[in-house]
Amino acid sequence: KEAENCDCLQGEDVVSLGFQVCHSLGGGTGSGMGTLLISKIREEYPDRMMLTFSVFPSPKVSDTVVEPYNATLSVHQLVENADECMVLDNEALYDICFRTLKLTTPSFGDLNHLISATMSGVTCCLRFPGQLNSDLRKLAVNLIPFPRLHFFMVGFAPLTSRGSQQYRALTVPELTQQMWDAKNMMCAADPRHGRYLTASAMFRGKMSTKEVDEQMINVQNKNSSYFVEWIPNNVKSSVCDIPPRGLSMASTFVGNSTSIQEMFRRVSEQFTAMFRRKAFLHWYTGEGMDEMEFTEAESNMNDLVSEYQQYQDATADEEGEYEDEEDLDEEHM
Repeated sequence: KEAENCDCLQGEDVVSLGFQVCHSLGGGTGSGMGTLLISKIREEYPDRMMLTFSVFPSPKVSDTVVEPYNATLSVHQLVENADECMVLDNEALYDICFRTLKLTTPSFGDLNHLISATMSGVTCCLRFPGQLNSDLRKLAVNLIPFPRLHFFMVGFAPLTSRGSQQYRALTVPELTQQMWDAKNMMCAADPRHGRYLTASAMFRGKMSTKEVDEQMINVQNKNSSYFVEWIPNNVKSSVCDIPPRGLSMASTFVGNSTSIQEMFRRVSEQFTAMFRRKAFLHWYTGEGMDEMEFTEAESNMNDLVSEYQQYQDATADEEGEYEDEEDLDEEHM
């Protein structure tokens, strides 16, 4: 009903808008109801963007024994029905609160403060004017080289705790340095263990696009080994003129890194350990689920890990070598 009454969704001129779903993948509601909702919206509005902010189970902190089942079944759905997934996890958010914000007892309010800053940064170009504009569809076009690989790491700079303001004005180079820092990532995967297929940097505040572009080129040149060489210029930047409240400048980072496979691999190993013994399975089959659904979800997750690994190892001249071999075969014939 809400969607039917929404002008922006219906308007033919604004095709770049879509749906944003926030859910966790560890519990039953966020994973089951959340992905069902996503698939129903996809059926009803197939041409609209579907963006999710998905909280994955943390590596060390577990809330529920069946988290690996719920998360694997969810990823199975998200691969097919979501366009863009921003991957979050509570442990990485807690680490940011402890290490960077120096909070001794962070609450969920503090964690949500970090997530909301990132969500606001991702969508600010839809709400405010800017010199270099971006939207959900542009983001997808620039970040997703292969349709299944749409799971992103996110970060935000400057990191400030709730209620406190940034007293010192940051410069564009300082924001850039912070946003690319591995400690800033809001999920438990280390970008230094993989390579960036693509990335997007969304700046807010009064600044020159020239300086932003220079900083992005600088990052790529200095850290070229962390970017795949077969996608040239793979960092997109956008500038929105209006900064967040209480800050003069801010930046949001969204990266499509092959290191995200660490998250999937970890969940997959836990899933396999339980599924091999059929532990806790009766709770799911008793509600009408089939064992085959579990097998399919496990296989889909393992395929996803393999795809990320394949593109991490790929080099620019592989294709060329393959063509040369074909030429040689033709000469021998």
